[in-house]
Amino acid sequence: MQKPKRKLLDMVRDKIRLKHYSLSTERTYIHWIKHYIFFHNKKHPIEMGKEEIEQFLTFLAVQKKVSPTTQNQAFAAILFLYKEVLGVDMSTWNIQALRAQERKHIPQVLTKDEVQKVIAELTGIYQLIVQVMYGCGLRMQEALNLRIKDVDFGFDKVYIWDSKSLKDRTVPLPQVLKQRLKAQVEYVEQLHAKDVSDGFGSVYLPYSLERKYPNAKFETKWQFLFPMRNVAKDPRSGVIRRHHIHEKTLGRNIKQAAIKASVHKRVTSHIFRHSYATHLLQNGIDLGGEVR
Repeated sequence: MQKPKRKLLDMVRDKIRLKHYSLSTERTYIHWIKHYIFFHNKKHPIEMGKEEIEQFLTFLAVQKKVSPTTQNQAFAAILFLYKEVLGVDMSTWNIQALRAQERKHIPQVLTKDEVQKVIAELTGIYQLIVQVMYGCGLRMQEALNLRIKDVDFGFDKVYIWDSKSLKDRTVPLPQVLKQRLKAQVEYVEQLHAKDVSDGFGSVYLPYSLERKYPNAKFETKWQFLFPMRNVAKDPRSGVIRRHHIHEKTLGRNIKQAAIKASVHKRVTSHIFRHSYATHLLQNGIDLGGEVR
């Protein structure tokens, strides 16, 4: 008996998870691929090509007036669909669509004093996360994705896996944070032990890792360094487990801290990375193009 053909969006999801892309990227790609298909009256993408892609991207820029970032997200999703899922060679297509007008933004930076003021208005785990972001020059997602195993107290290093550039790297562990991070690891160990006794205790692992090491998701070393207060249903698998602190929750705490600190700049999670780079340059340290 012939197996039924898999649905296109299920194939997209499988490919995204095989490549260890984040849940937010999965949702974004699925969103734009759906929009692309519906824009062309549910025509299958394999029956479309360069002209249909250009029409859709131009529609987003001219009719919908989306930002350049949004249009680029849509384009990236469509490229992923054709190249990674459908296996279509697009190298000769030379897609020319009207692009959304791009404004060059000058990244804002906090002074050292402003950084300390904002951090002082944060408390608990949110304060520690921001201290790690600033002290190690990490993106928010890199900090939130840290697992217990990624902090090497013996060699004073923090391991960053599968970052935005797809290049793994290590960064020095700030000595001023060492004891707080040790205490955080002990807290996670106790929390994990309780989860296990309550019948939970698994943590999300990238698809290929979970298949290769099926028991790793229950090991303490794989637990997130900055876990949520409560267990919750995994939107991908439906398993009840403990995930890391949510991006929006951290962002909201940072915004509130900036207001309390009377720092009248647009303070987001990424500003700490820019500030880290700027302060290193002010101290005469060559970054070698590492921080962006």
